[in-house]
Order: sequence, then C-alpha cells, then structure tokens
Amino acid sequence: MNKVCSPYFDPEFDELAERLFGPTCRVCIDNESLEDCTLVKVNSINKQGILLEVVKVLTDMNLTISKSYISSDAGWFMFVFYVKDEHDNKLTDQRVINSIQQAIGTTREIPNSLTYVNNVIESEPASEHTAIEMSGADRPGLFSEISAALADLQVNIVEAHAWTHNERLACVAYITDQSTDSRIEDPHRLAKIENHLATVLGAANISRTNHQEVKGADLHVGEATTTCAERRLHQLMLSVEDFEGPSAHTTSSSETPLGLDDDDDEGSKAIVSIESCNERGYSIVSIECKDRPRLMFDVVCTITDMQYLIFHGSTASHGGYAMQEYFIRHIDGCTVNSEGEKEHVVKCLEAAIERRVCEGVRLELCANNRLGLLSDITRVLRENGLAVVRADVETQGEKAVNAFYVKDLSGNDVDTEFTEPKKKEKFIESVKKEMGPIDLSVKKEITSSPSSPDHRPRFSVGDMVKSHVDRLSNNFIPIKN
Repeated sequence: MNKVCSPYFDPEFDELAERLFGPTCRVCIDNESLEDCTLVKVNSINKQGILLEVVKVLTDMNLTISKSYISSDAGWFMFVFYVKDEHDNKLTDQRVINSIQQAIGTTREIPNSLTYVNNVIESEPASEHTAIEMSGADRPGLFSEISAALADLQVNIVEAHAWTHNERLACVAYITDQSTDSRIEDPHRLAKIENHLATVLGAANISRTNHQEVKGADLHVGEATTTCAERRLHQLMLSVEDFEGPSAHTTSSSETPLGLDDDDDEGSKAIVSIESCNERGYSIVSIECKDRPRLMFDVVCTITDMQYLIFHGSTASHGGYAMQEYFIRHIDGCTVNSEGEKEHVVKCLEAAIERRVCEGVRLELCANNRLGLLSDITRVLRENGLAVVRADVETQGEKAVNAFYVKDLSGNDVDTEFTEPKKKEKFIESVKKEMGPIDLSVKKEITSSPSSPDHRPRFSVGDMVKSHVDRLSNNFIPIKN
C-alpha cells in the first residue's frame, strides 16, 4: 500500500495573525489617566465609514465627546475620545463600559447598524416594520397632514422622525398594519399608501420662496434599510438641497465667527473653511460653532456621505464652543481643489450643523398608544396655531412618547406664548381637554452661549500627532506591514 502524505496544519495557525497584531478593532477604556473624563481609545483596520460607526456608538449612548484625536497610517486607524456621561461625569457604570466593548472592541468588524434602547444594544432595527421615507418642500402643517393620512390608511406609527430646514422636510417613519401589528407586505396595500402620501407631498413640493419645484423630492414605502434614521435624514436633506435654501450662506475663513456676540440672533450659525495642505495631499476642513449634542456625528456623517475620507482630525469643546478640524480626501484620492467644490462642501456642512438646531419651545407628550394618536396630537397643535418643525416619535410598550419642536404657522418663534405661566397653563389644559389623559410638559431650550474668542479651544492636527497619538496609543499592539 502506498503511503499518502498530506501537509500538516497547526490548528492554532488561524489565530496567529490575531495573536501577533491583535483583532481588527480593539478598544481600551482608560479611567485612570484623567480625573474628569474617560478615555476611549480605538485601534482599527481603516475601512470607509468606521469612524462614523464608532462616533455613532458613543453618541447613541448619550456620551459627550469633549475632545478627540484621529490619525491613520498605512491602513490603520487610531481614535482617542475624551468622553463623559449624560451627567458630565466619568464612565463608572460597568454596563455602559461593557456595551462599548461589545459594540466596538470584541468583534472583528463594526456592525453596519446598531441601535440602543435604554442604553442596551439591539440588533438591526425595523425588520418587522415597513419603512416610509419622504423628502421635499415643507409648509406649515405638513407633518400634521402626513400623520392624518397615515391614520386614514389604518396603519400604526411605531416610530417617526422628521426634520425641517430651509423650507425642506425629511421624514423617516416605521409603520405596521393596524389589524396584524406586523410589517405590510401586500404590494397593492403598499402602492395605496405610497399614492396617498404622494398626493399630500405633491401639493407641498413647491418652494414658498422662489415658487419652484424642489429638486430631489422623493417618497419610498417598503422594506426598512439598515441605515440609522438620523443618517437617512441627513441623506434625504442633502438630496433635496436644503443647503440652497433661503437662509443658506457661504462664509470665508477670515470672518469673525458668529455667535460670539450675545446680541447676535444668528448664534447657531457655523463657520466652515477649507484650506489646502499640498505638501501632504490633504484638504483641511475647519469648523467653529456653538457646541451641542451629536455635533461630531452630524459633521462626520455628512463628510462620509459626500464621499470623502477622513485621515486625521481633532475636535475640542469648551465653554459652549466647539472647534473641529479634519484632513480629508475624496474617495478617488483627490483633494478639494476647485472653488465650486469648496463652496459646495462648506454649504453642506453648514446645513448639517444647522438642521438639527431647534432653539425655542419643546413639547414632550406621553399617552397610551392608539391608532391615530399622532394625527390627533398634531391636529390639536395646529388648531392652537403651532406647526411642528422637528419631531421624534416612538413607542415604549403601550405608551407613545413624542417630542416636538414648534413654531407658529408663519414660522416665527412662539416663546411669548409660553413664558407667561397663565398662558402656558391654559395651553396645557386645552390640549388635555381635547386629548384626554396625557402627560404634557413644555420646555424652552436654549443653546448655551459660547465663550469669548480668547477662551476658545485651540488645537492642530500636527500637535495632535506629536503629543497625543504617540502617548495615548502605547497600549495598542504595533502594526507592521
């Protein structure tokens, strides 16, 4: 008998690369280096969109990123985030730390979609729901009309998010059939829903300023995507060119940043500038604006969706003011060279920062969920002379939890209607009388005033590379090509 020989494979060979170089994404939670915040250090294979995914994980857990450093080299990324919890403290809850480890550090790749419900990681959302995505021109009361149309179609609104900016509206909603409480799969029923909503949106798709049809308006009813709702809202707003709306503007880097004067009503505006770094082959995007929650996510999301890659960057916030700096290239390897391209990028980033800012009156309502509840709520608001400019709607068990930012039907602030206790109490009583048992609170939200120019945070990517990444990355396994 001939002896057959075959090569021997060490069963531990497949783990050799990981033992030498570590997993493709590693995270270190450091609570010892600093007294006032926690360092989250991420070492990862460089793939498109991974920075956005990591930032989303942190912001979805209601963590504040007060400072960050980003650096890439030879296909490898290093991120350092200075974070605090929602109470402005270091991370001490082991469940939060474990969630960060689970979402970023213990898997070979960052998942395409992560959702957090009460800070607990859930799998890809909305597979049991039908998704509706709408974008187009906005008008006072449009969100109320959309809610009424869905109620007429006998569907439950499980979750909905709507933004308005520069006379544009973007809305993402997840619905179920009222009778089965499950995803709608009948193509005839889906077509009926889409046609009904198209009628509502079609009447609105003319800009009130220039009386022209809004470009890029769209409506889709069907299976939910794995892209998170916030990112889809940014994408939908970009598609209808909200950066070209009536309040859009382009600011040169030599202008004094808006928002530093307490008397300036345009304090939420951002200063965005783009410079060339020809010796390194990068374009440098610099941003100065008021600080607010989820600011870094909005900026990184927009840069990513415009098909640019971030190679280095740093962010800092202090005294209500934020500064961000990113070294970018287009995915084809080119920098931002032409003046037209620079102007386009500046406008898109300004819009991304502005569209989530809603200073003024915020209404929070909680009631037993039922068919048509959202339609009834928005109708009552409209009958009280209020238009919804931003909405976040979700169901928690048997309860519907809604948050609305409102203005009057002419688009003006309604602060005076709620500053006087008697008017505020009268409004709450009128809503409860119409809606029945409901928890309603009225809040006035004001973005904190930024610090003076002398106290704004200062940094540069060059200083970051020299003094931070080398020092803070010493816990990582070195990578060799």
